[in-house]
Amino acid sequence: MSDAIRKVAVDLGDRGYDILVGAGLIADAGKHLKPLLRRARLAIVTDETVAHIHLQILQKSLDAAGIHHDTIVLPAGESTKSFAQLEKLTEWLLETGIERGDLVVALGGGVIGDLTGFAAAILRRGVDFAQIPTTLLSQVDSSVGGKTGINTRQGKNLAGAFHQPRLVLADVAALETLPMREFLAGYAEVVKYGLIGDRAFFDWLEENLDRLKEGDREARIHAIVMSCEAKAATVAADERESGVRALLNLGHTFGHALEAATGFSQRLVHGEGVAVGMALAFELSARLGFCAGQDAVRVRQHLTRAGLPARLADVPGKLPDADALIALMGQDKKVQDGKLTFILARTIGEAFITRDVDPGALRTLLREREPA
Repeated sequence: MSDAIRKVAVDLGDRGYDILVGAGLIADAGKHLKPLLRRARLAIVTDETVAHIHLQILQKSLDAAGIHHDTIVLPAGESTKSFAQLEKLTEWLLETGIERGDLVVALGGGVIGDLTGFAAAILRRGVDFAQIPTTLLSQVDSSVGGKTGINTRQGKNLAGAFHQPRLVLADVAALETLPMREFLAGYAEVVKYGLIGDRAFFDWLEENLDRLKEGDREARIHAIVMSCEAKAATVAADERESGVRALLNLGHTFGHALEAATGFSQRLVHGEGVAVGMALAFELSARLGFCAGQDAVRVRQHLTRAGLPARLADVPGKLPDADALIALMGQDKKVQDGKLTFILARTIGEAFITRDVDPGALRTLLREREPA
């Protein structure tokens, strides 16, 4: 089994950066971060859960590299992606004396990465930041591509900015501390890359699901690299999501609405919402005649075998009715001229963008959970 470090380049000209994937990257972070520094200091942003497991390892690495560091530890959970925590973090960074040319390091999952990136984007009109993602979901999705932001009362990620990191260190060893539910939430995003543009990768995932769940590092590194390569290529082609980058939102229009409907709570974490959303997107595609029904069945069966929710009926507790869910979808960032944007599929590995979905078919699909 090889734990060699793999590199994926995000080609954005002078704003390009590398994603390093391998084991032990947190322990070696000082070596990788030092070349990015104008002066030997940086700020670390993390949360209570991650700090308990990984912070000391990172701090020791920075000490060994002669890098001074200040640290803020924020509450864990989706509620941290808020204006209140953004204000707290921004004020702390200013009080700490972070300047343009300094580096802010996000150590954690998608919540910490999104919040830290947004704070870095607005602080002094833009300071550098680096991502050290500690969950599978953040390693293959949120840490790559420069989308940063927070949630508002109206929905998820509705305030934010595009701000690319200088470096991403995806330490596969960090995944070994994740509860299986969190690992699977990230796995939904891995599956997404196969569904939107790489049928062979989806085939590989079907064959290697058990290895991935059991912690095989070589398999996990391969899955992360494949996912990051797919996202890097898409981001390089369409950084600000004016075209093909929207394909990365397969399942997200449904998923974000379901997250909002469940109060952004532990009832349904982000990756689980995406899993249900992807299954719904394929089911809707089949009902509209875009893809074969057997493709929709195959997608749902794989998600279910992985241990992810794949039907509205799998979401615990009561959900709003179809009209209320559609209203929540209307808060999606991709709405144009009042029309919802959907990512649908012609087959596994071939997704497309459309704003021409029959409202009746959508409503019928969402009535699956409504009481008789």
